[in-house]
Amino acid sequence: MEFTIEPPSFDRAAICVPILRALKDWFGIEEAVLRYATEIDSLPTLVAYGAVGEPLGFLSLKLHNPFSAELYVLGIRPEARRQGIGRALVGKAEAWLKEQGVEYLQVKTLGPSNPDENYAQTRAFYLSVGFRPLEEFTRIWDEQNPCLILIKKL
Repeated sequence: MEFTIEPPSFDRAAICVPILRALKDWFGIEEAVLRYATEIDSLPTLVAYGAVGEPLGFLSLKLHNPFSAELYVLGIRPEARRQGIGRALVGKAEAWLKEQGVEYLQVKTLGPSNPDENYAQTRAFYLSVGFRPLEEFTRIWDEQNPCLILIKKL
């Protein structure tokens, strides 16, 4: 699949929210989607576009301090998954973060103590792009939604 990635910019919620809504197995809670929309507009967000200019996926970053950042949210349209878009977005985000002097990147996702198959795929993806699990917490979100923090040295 052909695609291009636009460098990080702001005010991208209008592009990203339809992608989140297409991923109901991961982003099925409307109030969470609306919270993401509010955050995305103020975060550096990379967008992947297909050959005819349609948005296929995105990645938003939170810069916590001069040394660390967070992959805040990543979404790839269902029909575009497993085409290298997520891997390419992560690679471009890491390159941009290195230019900013950032040394560490983290991502939070549903932990393995919750048996959700979709999030097992998510964790496998993050491991495949070099993230390593740090710790699972039940107090960041709640006990039914354990939060696994994964980290990567850039």
